[in-house]
This record gives sequence, structure tokens and C-alpha cells, in this order.
Amino acid sequence: MTDVSDRLGRMVRQAQATGRIPAVSAALHRADRPLWTCAVGDTGNDTPLGPETVFRIGSVTKTFTAVLVMQCRDEGLLDLDDPIGRHLDLPAHGDATVRRLLSHTAGLQREPHGDVWDSLRAPAVDELLADLARVERVLPTGRRFHYSNLGLALLGEAVARLRGGTWAEVLADRVLTPLGLTATGPYPTERAATGFLVDAYSDEAHPEPPADFGAVAPAAQLWSTATDMARWAAFLADPAAVDPDGAVLAATTVEEMCWPLTPTDESVWSAGFGLGLILVPQADRVIHVGHDGAMPGFLAAVYGRRGGQGTAGAMGVAVLGSSGTGVEVFDLSHRLLAAAVEHDPAEIEPWRPGPPAPDHLRGVPGRWWGEGFEYVFSWHDGTLRARGADDPAGKPPAVFAPLPDRPEPDVFRTVSGREVGELLRLTRDERGVVVRMHWATYRFTRTQETFDGYDFRAGD
Repeated sequence: MTDVSDRLGRMVRQAQATGRIPAVSAALHRADRPLWTCAVGDTGNDTPLGPETVFRIGSVTKTFTAVLVMQCRDEGLLDLDDPIGRHLDLPAHGDATVRRLLSHTAGLQREPHGDVWDSLRAPAVDELLADLARVERVLPTGRRFHYSNLGLALLGEAVARLRGGTWAEVLADRVLTPLGLTATGPYPTERAATGFLVDAYSDEAHPEPPADFGAVAPAAQLWSTATDMARWAAFLADPAAVDPDGAVLAATTVEEMCWPLTPTDESVWSAGFGLGLILVPQADRVIHVGHDGAMPGFLAAVYGRRGGQGTAGAMGVAVLGSSGTGVEVFDLSHRLLAAAVEHDPAEIEPWRPGPPAPDHLRGVPGRWWGEGFEYVFSWHDGTLRARGADDPAGKPPAVFAPLPDRPEPDVFRTVSGREVGELLRLTRDERGVVVRMHWATYRFTRTQETFDGYDFRAGD
């Protein structure tokens, strides 16, 4: 690990020097290794720079608000297709749905009414809501991605009212405390770095003014450390490992948040948005999930790694910088994750024999044909599975599960992979042998047949 640590540290030092960032703090969390940290530069004040130095994380805050929204959904307090006006008394735009606001496809303008970036004075909640009558719907709902701090502010206020507290109180109670994110909060501490703007034509770095985001806090208010944020990224990547009891959110709900709902660029599909999460695809079916952040004097990148050979459990990285223009922070987060896997991959678990398929399914594993193509059904890890015979090795199989609410032993639900949600139905002959299957209503047979039943092997 020493060689890998040195390699990662050099990447951080190079990014800090190239980007001319006064302070950079990075951390890598993974379930199979000790926490790795690296801090380079100076805080710009009397406090020493280290892993526990606090930086503003800007829009990474949105991922926390998104989790609060999904908690409310899971508990039946709201539905993703609810209009936001069902939960807030609004003078306009109450028809925008929770789902559209989370995925930035509601068409709302980016910021609250007024020149908030000139005054650095964000509105209070009552003012924010009243001014919605003066806010534009800049695009038709669902037309395309359009980033909106205003939309996340509305969601944060809706959550606060549903829970009977402020957004910050609800966040601390329902996310920060359960996950042990003790250094994360809405205000800087005595260990906070100073944020700077670095002159483009000299080495001068001038402090940026502090800004309280008021009612827009659910979009960008939080401060944190690289160590806390690496753990948060690990939670987004592998919630079952970080939060095994689902105290914050069920792993299946985090999985739902990671499904891409829109690309961020219509011609270059290099990133997408799920439910409050930025999704950055990598090679070999790997995806990085998380968010970038920017506030005056600070940039942040917080991402977890999902999928791919060599990816460790609960793998997340955070890179925090004290320059408003040190964009090397963004790319560095993805490069650190890739380098950690390349040079220190997770251990390969040995294969061990397991129990056979149950008696009533012993006749199913093997090769089947559907729509003219060959499929391989198998029994692994206690589940029935299926793959296209020509599928690439890294493509996940379809996985089937019995129906818990129906007595038929020969009907299954596809719970992941191809045709997820669809039924698989087995048909047996008079001896009880499975001779035909229907998956998503398509017929599957032991030999290749046309749709009207012509069997090439039998000739009829």
C-alpha cells in the first residue's frame, strides 16, 4: 500500500501545483484498507492543514437533501410524482414534481429571484417562496436537463415541513448523526480553511467573502472534511456496507437514485443525473456516483465507485480545494479512484462449491432459445439467472426470484438485469419436466424455433 499511497499523494500534489490551489485535502475510503488521506498547501489562516480541515462543499449538499427526500418517500410522506405544491403553499410552479426537481428536469430557472451572486444575500424562506411568482420556467417540464439551485431549495423546505424542523436539524438527526459525519454541518468551524480566488495573471490569492445561503441552504450550504466526505461517497456507492441496517436509507433506494434519468449534455453523454446524484460512466461498466460543488473560494468533488473488477467495497473519494478556480479538483477525484483500483485492486475472492439447484428447478439450467437467440440459464449463489450466450463477460445477468405473494412455484419475477420487473413462467410436460418457458411473454425453448414453432433440428 505504501507505493500506492505515494502514487496517489503525488497525484494530489501535482493537481495542487498545477491548479495553483492554496489548500487541497483528499481522502480515499474503502472497506478493505485503512483510510488514506493527503493534504497539500496552507489553510490561509492560523490553523494547520490536515485531514480534519473543514472546507465548503457547495453543491455536494444536494446529495444530502436528495437522501432526505428519498427517506420521506420510503416512509410514505411523499411520492416522487407529487407536485411540490402538494407540500408547500406556492404562488407559482407548484406543478413541478419532486422527481423533476431532483433530476433537474423541471425547467425552473437556476437561482432564486434577484441578483443573489451580486449581493451574496440569499432570501429567507418566506421571501424565497413568495418570489416564485417572479421566477421563470425557462424550459418546458421534462424537455432537458437544466441545473437549478432553486429546485433543491424547494425540496429541502418541503422535507423540513414534513419532518417538523429546519432543514439543518432534520439533516443532522436523520443523516449526519447515524453515519457518524461529525465534522459536517451548515457553518464553518475553527478548523476551516479560507477560500480564495487566485489571480489568473499573478500568484496573488485574495480571500473570497463568506456567504450564508439562507433558504437555498439545501442546495449548497454545507462544510465538511475530506474524511467525512470520503465516507459519504462510500455510502452512495455501497450503502449496504456503510449502513448495513439501513438506518439512513435502504440500499435498494440508493440504487434507485443511481439510475440515470437524463444526460447533462445532449450530444456528449459523458455524465448524467439520477435522483439528486451526478453519474459519471467509466470504462468496463463502472460508474462514479456523487456530486461536484462550488462556492466562492471553494471547489469540491465527492464520488463513490460502483462496479467493475478490482473495485473494493465501500469505495469513495473526496477532493476539497480552497480555490474557486482550481478545477483540477474535479478530475482528480475520478483519477484517484481509477488509480487506486488499478494499482491496489480488491482481493479476488476464491470460488467455492455451493448447493445444487432445488429439485423442482434442476431441469432449468442450461441452454435455451428465445427470439432466435441463445441464452444460458444457471443456478448461482442461491438464485436462478440468465445471460445471453454472447453477452460480454462484464454484463450482469438477469436474476429471478420467487413471487412471495403468489403460490405458483413455477412463476418468478425478474429482480435485476435484462427485463427487470417481468415474469418468467415455466411450463412442464406430463412427467414434470420443464419443456418451455415464457419470459416477458416471449417463448423460450430448448432448440431454436421460429415464432410459429418451426424447429430447425427436427425439421418441422
